[in-house]
Amino acid sequence: MEKLWYVIHTYSGYENKVKTNLEKRVESMEMQDKIFRVLVPTEEELENKDGKKRTVQRKVFPGYVLVEMIMTDDSWYVVRNTPGVTGFVGSSGAGSKPTPLMPDEVHAILRQMGVDEPTPKVDFDIAETVKVKDGPFANFVGSIEEVDASRQKVKVLVNMFGRETPVELDFTQVEKM
Repeated sequence: MEKLWYVIHTYSGYENKVKTNLEKRVESMEMQDKIFRVLVPTEEELENKDGKKRTVQRKVFPGYVLVEMIMTDDSWYVVRNTPGVTGFVGSSGAGSKPTPLMPDEVHAILRQMGVDEPTPKVDFDIAETVKVKDGPFANFVGSIEEVDASRQKVKVLVNMFGRETPVELDFTQVEKM
């Protein structure tokens, strides 16, 4: 089961209350391994009131809250029965499981909020020996030729048929020897 982002509908104006209630329920019902983050999408806006400029947080999607969770009957029940939640967006009727957001939709919303997805720490050096963990080159051993931290990729020289061959891999596909 993978953790995905879902959208829940709330009573308008209750988004922060729902976030607080849900976070308390996750803790009291010990669902931290199924429900991870609860976000009310907001953005900063400059407001001019009484001749004074100030920055305010404006809700991007009033009446909606994002939840990062692993969808199971238990986690669905906990979220669905949180006070102020009127339902999941994308479910086609009573008892049916909702549709998660697409990864690019989530990234766009998080970026707009200034909340970035956690990125793995770069812990690889040029010429370091690594073993490929998965993919078509699993169990091959090679040395790192290039590290691209922004794309989370490494170029590894693996020995195939007696020749050094460069292979581009994700950070998650290799491990240090």
